[in-house]
Amino acid sequence: MSWFNTHSKARGSINRFSLGVQSVSAEPEINLIPFIDVLLVVLIFLMISTTFTRYQELAITLPSANGSESQVESKQIHIAVSRDGRFAVNGKVVDRPQLSNALIQLSNPGGVNKDSTNTIQVNIDADAKAPHQSVMSALEAARDANLSNIVFSSQTKK
Repeated sequence: MSWFNTHSKARGSINRFSLGVQSVSAEPEINLIPFIDVLLVVLIFLMISTTFTRYQELAITLPSANGSESQVESKQIHIAVSRDGRFAVNGKVVDRPQLSNALIQLSNPGGVNKDSTNTIQVNIDADAKAPHQSVMSALEAARDANLSNIVFSSQTKK
């Protein structure tokens, strides 16, 4: 008689060897790897499809001055000169060579009525730290467009 038979009879039941295989109840698992893959694809899609806003305005700090505001209403052309010497005419960024052409087009939209250029007011909004050459370039462009009513903007002291 073998050892197995003697011990199994002593216990009153027959044991079977499992040889390393255990019968464990199968619990449901959530596999996170496909979930992470899907989220990364959605994230990449959102990053690619996002539109970025580009502002066409120049950030300028006006110099301060004392004085009263003008009460005369007339057609105005605003030239902004930024700290680094860039120009914007009525909110649209232009280069120095295009500045004169932009002022000529705004002063004579139809090419007729050249007497109305005297009533157009050119408002130069130059940053306090703007290079002097950039401000002079704006004045030259106004002269090239035959605009003589030029006003400089400033901040009021508070």
